Amino acid sequence: MLWERVQDKNSCAMLLLCVLIFCGFRFVMSEEKLISVDFEIFGNVQGVCFRMYTEDQGRALGLGGWVKNTRQGTVIGQIQGPAQRVNSMKLWLKNVGSPSSRIDRAVFSNERDVSKLEVQGFSTRY
Repeated sequence: MLWERVQDKNSCAMLLLCVLIFCGFRFVMSEEKLISVDFEIFGNVQGVCFRMYTEDQGRALGLGGWVKNTRQGTVIGQIQGPAQRVNSMKLWLKNVGSPSSRIDRAVFSNERDVSKLEVQGFSTRY
Protein backbone atom coordinates (compact mmCIF):
# COMPACT_ATOMS: atom_id res chain seq x y z
CA MET A 1 0.00 0.00 0.00
CA LEU A 2 2.84 2.43 0.79
CA TRP A 3 4.41 1.71 -2.60
CA GLU A 4 1.10 2.56 -4.35
CA ARG A 5 0.99 5.92 -2.53
CA VAL A 6 4.57 6.68 -3.61
CA GLN A 7 3.71 5.80 -7.21
CA ASP A 8 0.55 7.93 -7.06
CA LYS A 9 2.51 10.86 -5.63
CA ASN A 10 5.17 10.45 -8.30
CA SER A 11 2.50 10.26 -10.99
CA CYS A 12 0.80 13.38 -9.65
CA ALA A 13 4.10 15.22 -9.43
CA MET A 14 5.02 14.16 -12.97
CA LEU A 15 1.60 15.21 -14.28
CA LEU A 16 1.85 18.57 -12.51
CA LEU A 17 5.34 19.10 -13.92
CA CYS A 18 4.12 18.31 -17.46
CA VAL A 19 1.21 20.74 -17.11
CA LEU A 20 3.52 23.49 -15.85
CA ILE A 21 6.00 22.91 -18.68
CA PHE A 22 3.20 22.94 -21.26
CA CYS A 23 1.69 26.16 -19.89
CA GLY A 24 5.11 27.79 -19.72
CA PHE A 25 5.88 26.73 -23.28
CA ARG A 26 2.59 28.19 -24.53
CA PHE A 27 3.32 31.50 -22.73
CA VAL A 28 6.83 31.72 -24.18
CA MET A 29 5.62 30.83 -27.67
CA SER A 30 2.86 33.45 -27.61
CA GLU A 31 5.36 36.09 -26.44
CA GLU A 32 7.88 35.07 -29.07
CA LYS A 33 5.52 35.24 -32.09
CA LEU A 34 7.20 37.79 -34.32
CA ILE A 35 5.33 39.90 -36.85
CA SER A 36 6.19 42.56 -39.40
CA VAL A 37 3.88 45.34 -40.54
CA ASP A 38 4.24 48.30 -42.90
CA PHE A 39 2.65 51.67 -42.09
CA GLU A 40 1.84 55.02 -43.62
CA ILE A 41 0.80 57.99 -41.50
CA PHE A 42 -1.22 60.88 -42.98
CA GLY A 43 -1.69 64.36 -41.53
CA ASN A 44 0.74 67.01 -40.36
CA VAL A 45 3.58 64.57 -39.78
CA GLN A 46 6.57 66.20 -41.51
CA GLY A 47 8.61 69.00 -39.99
CA VAL A 48 7.31 68.12 -36.51
CA CYS A 49 9.95 65.57 -35.40
CA PHE A 50 7.59 62.67 -36.12
CA ARG A 51 10.40 60.43 -37.40
CA MET A 52 12.60 61.12 -34.37
CA TYR A 53 9.80 60.34 -31.91
CA THR A 54 8.85 57.22 -33.91
CA GLU A 55 12.44 56.01 -33.81
CA ASP A 56 12.62 56.66 -30.05
CA GLN A 57 9.33 54.84 -29.41
CA GLY A 58 10.36 51.87 -31.54
CA ARG A 59 13.63 51.59 -29.64
CA ALA A 60 11.88 51.96 -26.28
CA LEU A 61 9.62 49.02 -27.20
CA GLY A 62 12.61 46.97 -28.37
CA LEU A 63 11.35 46.75 -31.96
CA GLY A 64 13.17 46.55 -35.23
CA GLY A 65 12.16 48.84 -38.04
CA TRP A 66 12.57 52.05 -39.94
CA VAL A 67 10.75 55.31 -40.68
CA LYS A 68 10.96 57.68 -43.66
CA ASN A 69 9.35 60.85 -45.04
CA THR A 70 7.67 60.63 -48.46
CA ARG A 71 7.38 63.23 -51.19
CA GLN A 72 3.61 63.13 -50.69
CA GLY A 73 3.93 64.54 -47.17
CA THR A 74 3.29 61.27 -45.33
CA VAL A 75 5.57 59.13 -43.18
CA ILE A 76 6.09 55.47 -44.06
CA GLY A 77 7.91 52.67 -42.32
CA GLN A 78 8.03 49.14 -41.10
CA ILE A 79 7.94 47.67 -37.60
CA GLN A 80 8.96 44.17 -36.54
CA GLY A 81 8.94 42.34 -33.25
CA PRO A 82 6.74 40.45 -30.80
CA ALA A 83 3.06 40.88 -31.76
CA GLN A 84 2.08 42.56 -28.48
CA ARG A 85 4.82 45.20 -28.80
CA VAL A 86 4.09 45.79 -32.48
CA ASN A 87 0.43 46.35 -31.59
CA SER A 88 1.48 48.88 -28.93
CA MET A 89 3.53 50.70 -31.57
CA LYS A 90 0.59 50.67 -33.97
CA LEU A 91 -1.58 52.35 -31.32
CA TRP A 92 1.15 54.92 -30.67
CA LEU A 93 1.48 55.69 -34.40
CA LYS A 94 -2.29 56.01 -34.79
CA ASN A 95 -3.04 58.05 -31.67
CA VAL A 96 0.06 59.74 -30.25
CA GLY A 97 2.97 60.56 -32.58
CA SER A 98 5.17 63.56 -31.88
CA PRO A 99 3.84 66.38 -29.69
CA SER A 100 3.45 68.82 -32.60
CA SER A 101 2.02 66.32 -35.10
CA ARG A 102 -1.58 65.92 -36.18
CA ILE A 103 -2.43 62.38 -37.23
CA ASP A 104 -5.38 62.20 -39.61
CA ARG A 105 -5.07 58.56 -40.59
CA ALA A 106 -2.79 55.58 -40.05
CA VAL A 107 -2.76 52.76 -42.59
CA PHE A 108 -1.20 49.41 -41.71
CA SER A 109 -0.55 46.83 -44.41
CA ASN A 110 1.38 43.68 -45.28
CA GLU A 111 1.14 42.28 -41.74
CA ARG A 112 2.84 38.91 -41.67
CA ASP A 113 4.52 36.43 -39.36
CA VAL A 114 8.30 36.33 -39.48
CA SER A 115 10.58 33.66 -38.05
CA LYS A 116 13.26 36.21 -37.10
CA LEU A 117 13.72 39.95 -37.26
CA GLU A 118 14.71 41.11 -40.72
CA VAL A 119 15.61 44.61 -39.48
CA GLN A 120 17.88 45.09 -36.47
CA GLY A 121 17.37 48.25 -34.41
CA PHE A 122 15.15 51.17 -35.36
CA SER A 123 16.38 53.85 -37.75
CA THR A 124 15.42 56.77 -39.94
CA ARG A 125 15.84 56.26 -43.67
CA TYR A 126 16.39 59.08 -46.15
